[in-house]
Amino acid sequence: MSTVVLCGSLGSTAATWEPQLPVLGGHDVVVIEHPGHGAAPVVDVASVADLAALALAQVDAERFAFVGLSLGGAVGLQLALDVPERVEKLVLACTSARFGDPQQWLDRAATVRSEGLHAIVDAVLARWFVGPPERRWREMFLSVDPEGYARCCEALAAWDARGAVTRIHAPTLAIAGEADPSTPPEHLEEIADAIRGARLEVLPDAAHLANIERADEFNRLLEEWS
Repeated sequence: MSTVVLCGSLGSTAATWEPQLPVLGGHDVVVIEHPGHGAAPVVDVASVADLAALALAQVDAERFAFVGLSLGGAVGLQLALDVPERVEKLVLACTSARFGDPQQWLDRAATVRSEGLHAIVDAVLARWFVGPPERRWREMFLSVDPEGYARCCEALAAWDARGAVTRIHAPTLAIAGEADPSTPPEHLEEIADAIRGARLEVLPDAAHLANIERADEFNRLLEEWS
């Protein structure tokens, strides 16, 4: 049985992958949660490389397919660079080789540490979904440990893989949400252009959590790729 590793967005837990589990029933599925998210404890991380090392420590399989969304996509890129012999395939959804101005992430980390996640929850959810979000996604976001969230923000501030992505050789599927304001389709197009043989798919009427808003289309792509 092949192994599929799932790793999601900053501010999310394993719950965001529930729509994908039915189509991954024939695989050994490992869901990675970022520090302070879900059941994962807060630990000292300063970079996406640190997050990738934490993820790798949770995977027993010698080779695996990696499905990453947003921050999880950055973790997947880092693993494909650090341990290419172990990454069999990549699905990179709603992610980027660089998530904008680093200062915005440092500012967000400071806000969360001083005011808590309630200070940013509405703005984040507005970027996650095209329409009004279900209440459970707000509750999920607010369940995250603020310090864990802030440390992941600092890791994103330091993330810039634009000069390294061309070294990735794993078969790669890039998925963008057409209405994603955080990582718009051009970010995924840049990744797909940089990785030889990569394929780009853009899901209509989807924002940042495209795997939830367009679960059927997302799952169809996963089934084709697995």
